Amino acid sequence: MNAQNTANAYKIQQIMTASPEQLTLLLYNGALRFIDESILALECKDYPKSHERNLRAQDIVTEFMATLDMRLEISGTWLSLYDYIRDRLVQGNIKKDRELLSEARSLLHELRDTWVEAMMKVRQEKLLSYQQAVVL
Repeated sequence: MNAQNTANAYKIQQIMTASPEQLTLLLYNGALRFIDESILALECKDYPKSHERNLRAQDIVTEFMATLDMRLEISGTWLSLYDYIRDRLVQGNIKKDRELLSEARSLLHELRDTWVEAMMKVRQEKLLSYQQAVVL
C-alpha cells in the first residue's frame, strides 16, 4: 500500500468514526484548506486548479447552509453569514481576486475557532457533570 492509499484509508476511518461535532470541524478545516489551495494556485496563475479548489470550498459552505435547522431563530443569522461567505468565494473565483478569497477564509477561520471553543466547553461541562455524578 503506497503512502497516498494509506492517507486515504486514514481519512476514511477518521470520517467514519467521527461524531457530528468532529465532522463539522473536519468540514471547516477542509474548507479552509481548499481556500488556501485556491489562493496559492491563483498566485501561481494555475486558474483551473484555483477554480476547482474554490468550488470545493463553496460546496462545503453550501452544505453548512443546507443543514441549518431553520426552525431555530439563530439559523437565519447563520444562513446570511454563510451566504455572504459563499458570495465572497464566488466573486473571488470570477474576478480572480485574492482579497475576496482571503475575506471568506478569515470569516470561516473565525467560525471554526468558535466551533472549537464550543466543543471544548461542552466537553468540560460533560466532564464536570460526570465528576459530580460520581461524587454523589
